[in-house]
Amino acid sequence: MSVENAARGAHPWTRRRERRSDPRAGLGALAASLAPALRRAEAQLLRGVFEEGVRRLVAARSLRLRDDGRGSERAVVAPGQVIALEVPLGEPGCRPVLEAISEAHTRFDDWDLQLLAAASQLAALVVEVERLRASGRAAPPGMRPRDGAAPLIGSTPVMRALRDRIGRVASTSFTVLIEGESGTGKELVARQIHDLSPRAGGPFVALNCAALVESLLEAELFGIEDRTATGVRGRRGKFEHADGGTLFLDEVSDLSLSAQAKLLRAIQDLAVERVGGQGLQHVNVRIVAATNRSLREMVASGLFRSDLFYRLSGVEIAVPTLRSRQADVLELAEYFLLRHRETRVLRLSPAVRDALIAHAWPGNVRELQRVIEGIVALARNEVVTIDDLPPPLRGEYEQVLLPSIERDDSMRAWGSRYARLVLQRCGENKRRACDVLGISYHTLQSYLRYRPRPRPGRPPLAEAWRASDPAPDPALGIES
Repeated sequence: MSVENAARGAHPWTRRRERRSDPRAGLGALAASLAPALRRAEAQLLRGVFEEGVRRLVAARSLRLRDDGRGSERAVVAPGQVIALEVPLGEPGCRPVLEAISEAHTRFDDWDLQLLAAASQLAALVVEVERLRASGRAAPPGMRPRDGAAPLIGSTPVMRALRDRIGRVASTSFTVLIEGESGTGKELVARQIHDLSPRAGGPFVALNCAALVESLLEAELFGIEDRTATGVRGRRGKFEHADGGTLFLDEVSDLSLSAQAKLLRAIQDLAVERVGGQGLQHVNVRIVAATNRSLREMVASGLFRSDLFYRLSGVEIAVPTLRSRQADVLELAEYFLLRHRETRVLRLSPAVRDALIAHAWPGNVRELQRVIEGIVALARNEVVTIDDLPPPLRGEYEQVLLPSIERDDSMRAWGSRYARLVLQRCGENKRRACDVLGISYHTLQSYLRYRPRPRPGRPPLAEAWRASDPAPDPALGIES
């Protein structure tokens, strides 16, 4: 028991329970969190979401849903510290176990045991869904295996608004223009529109317009007839491949003006003519285009045809950047960790969580995904620390926090330094600085008067302070 808990006369598990919200509400939230995993048709993600949700609910160090056939022989190792509950499936010879290990120096209380017993009932549902999907009997209509892209994860208002807009657009057959920075998930939005539309049973064909070679544009889009030239074999174009489904034109802003004219004709008539062919062939496709540049600005600059722009922009969807929804960063990070849980089971330390939230993410979700993959590959321990992050994310911590940790800076030293910075930003106006800091004038004065004291056996903090901060200004009333 810690000194703080002993002083308060509270048991560690009591303190842990006080920090949690209502467990009954938490169990309901856990059940609700399983629904998105069910819709995404990813069985391995479903189990990961369940395990992580229950672990947080009972504040366990680790929690695993085991179906290794050993059943209750793995049961209680240390009462209150390691708990194993059989999952009630009702099948002879099949005994999955929900195993939980408490945090160090703590024990599970009666309330935790009740929650784990209820969670074991949910675990039976998770195991059944996994088996049905493994046999191919439970795949939702129109859902096919993904190519590794992250689903539309996020609980912020902008993401809820985005999903609502996608749902309303998907029920129509109109052309859609998706705008957003690179890495925000524009293709993922296009796939979501397709999967929720009446065309979900048809093909989804993606074409990167930036990779099209001008001389091969017509053959790629519209196809080519057999023996049009020596050694050429006939093949269908992207429009024909997407017949009955959705054609996704990514980075449409990179098309040349001549390519734009050819594309405009096909979109207007929904008919194509193969290279070397005679006669039009009508196709039934829905066009979804995406761009990482503003087409309106390109039209004004003469870089994009206005008639094609108006054909594409009937319904527009803007995909938010990751920096505009920082509250979703940790949710996305946890999702990517869960996707790699078969490789390694990792947890993020509080400092790493702070660093992820503070980062600007110029590469958006794609950058976050690559960062997590690097962490999975290189992390030294199961708890990810600042040292496991790439240099761009460690920047502020290496420049500010780590030197302070090495010097054993106190909280008062930190508060004093921050108060000085805020005062400087407020034009040396102390009243305004007090409003920004949310402290009294007397408290501000005490922070400004503070000077660190040298510690035996360590570099004098005062020297480091003078080396990094300007000399105190007597006009500010700061004592030296």
